[in-house]
Amino acid sequence: MSDRARTSPPTGTRVGPIDRYFQITARGSTVGTEIRGGLVTFVAMAYIVILNPIILSGGVDVSGAQLPFPQVAATTALTAGAMTILFGLVARLPFAFAAGLGINSFLAVSVVGQVTWPEAMGLVVINGLVIVLLAVTGLRRLIFDAVPMALKTAITVGIGLFIAFIGFVDSGLVTATGADSPPVGLGVDGSIATVPTLLFVLTLVLAAILIARKVKGAILIALVSGTVVAVIVEAVWHLGPRFAADGTVNPGGWGLSVPELPSSWLAVPDLSLLGQFSFGSFERIGVLAATMLVFTLLFTNFFDAMGTFTGLSREAGLADERGNFPRLRSALVVEGIGAVAGGLSSSSSSTVFIESGTGIGEGARTGLANLVTGALFLLAMFFTPLTTIVPTEIAAAALVIVGALMMAQIRHVDVTDPSVLVPVFLTVTVMPLTYSIANGIGAGFVSWVIVRSLSGGARQIHPLLWVVAAGFVVFFARGPVEALLAG
Repeated sequence: MSDRARTSPPTGTRVGPIDRYFQITARGSTVGTEIRGGLVTFVAMAYIVILNPIILSGGVDVSGAQLPFPQVAATTALTAGAMTILFGLVARLPFAFAAGLGINSFLAVSVVGQVTWPEAMGLVVINGLVIVLLAVTGLRRLIFDAVPMALKTAITVGIGLFIAFIGFVDSGLVTATGADSPPVGLGVDGSIATVPTLLFVLTLVLAAILIARKVKGAILIALVSGTVVAVIVEAVWHLGPRFAADGTVNPGGWGLSVPELPSSWLAVPDLSLLGQFSFGSFERIGVLAATMLVFTLLFTNFFDAMGTFTGLSREAGLADERGNFPRLRSALVVEGIGAVAGGLSSSSSSTVFIESGTGIGEGARTGLANLVTGALFLLAMFFTPLTTIVPTEIAAAALVIVGALMMAQIRHVDVTDPSVLVPVFLTVTVMPLTYSIANGIGAGFVSWVIVRSLSGGARQIHPLLWVVAAGFVVFFARGPVEALLAG
């Protein structure tokens, strides 16, 4: 049912100002249902306060610096809370926000190898400003409509596989091998030989079972359960870190963090990362290279959010036959502001989360649910010491599960047409195999234009898609192009 069919409450029903503003009764909901839906959404999303700092703090920038874990956890919760509340008040929809998985991995793996963390966050800010501009002018919807649905879906699936691959590597299940062997292998010498990797497998299995049984907050429950077991294991066996301070390597140790109880459960949030951004990347790596990074961030942010908006609005029964939903332009503008806020807070771009569907499944239909979810995220800032307990191997299970859920979207693609299959396949596989979201998106766009146009479908390709594909050709050839321009 579209929102147009719910524009007014039943005859004779008296509603208050909050009900009228959020259209609670008009959308067939109640205040109690909205509160419950907001709580369930928070439970389903709370893992991001743990997972985002693990991903971002693991990235070493070009100067050798890393983002401190507790500060990233604090700004992650702050930004998620503020943006979720803002979206609820402006768009009045039950779609919660948090640091987007995919963009944070791209920043930690690809971007900061070329620039510093403040410069990387400056690129995120620019990305957000461009999104806001596109949304205000209506160009965002136009560009989104120009990209075939098969490619939009392939981008989501490819990002899912990329995230899952990162999880496998972080867990120790997938490791690099020697030069004379396949590039990757299983665990240690072809077997699962460490306790941390075994706990990853157990946590992954638990999460999968809970999701299969449709348990609310399945990922969070699995993370907490796995962490409790990890803390007990460390207290008994004292595995210690994999990489000691003196440079020695303990193959059976924990990856980034050792699961030990903190001295304090509560702490005043350290928000020192706020405002730590810079636009110096254009000077450090050149205008062309920096522009292409922004371009990649823009596309990742752009299509992930639009696809999520479409799916959630349909699930909530708020979309019309063309996929439009109430206050679409306002929603797109706020989503762009989320990217800006993520850059300003060094927590990565904040975007709409597909886990909002859990609250919608509980009956949430309005922005009131967002106020509940956002308030709980703000409260979570004061419990960030708890996030340091979670070892990388346990958090990696969440990455794999989220990747699997994203991969499920492939069912919407008709792969019987080779001119569709090949670009979709390249998009999905190039991302994890080259460890780059940018490469996957580019491979998909360029191959779509070439294969479709030379197989008789040139007239079906939107002119904007040709422009985007040409931009990616420049992106792939940026090394020679930069050398040519420098000469």
